[in-house]
Amino acid sequence: MSPADAHVYKICPAALWREAESSGVFKGAPVDLADGYIHFSTAAQLAETARKHFSGQRDLVLVTVATAALGQALRFEPSRGGDLFPHLYGPLPLSAVTAVAPLETGPDGGVRIPALG
Repeated sequence: MSPADAHVYKICPAALWREAESSGVFKGAPVDLADGYIHFSTAAQLAETARKHFSGQRDLVLVTVATAALGQALRFEPSRGGDLFPHLYGPLPLSAVTAVAPLETGPDGGVRIPALG
């Protein structure tokens, strides 16, 4: 893992994230539960993930997660296109979350990704 991968990102419906905050743990979105791991993106993958999987959706949040807090449960694995994507095998401890920010959806339905710092 390179220093650029100090954080991974999860786009999530705000209502689902509020449930996680209430329960104290995020077990994943329906697609995560079906696949057996929580899907994340690196900063470089985020815009394409938003375009491919979240276009037209509203009331989304961007969850920023410190990779160091996830240990061995976080694995970078190849996708169908060969790019390595971060997958978390197990629930996401909310203590690993460094930021949660609302995402805007433009008039074209595209999700706007803020500058990541």
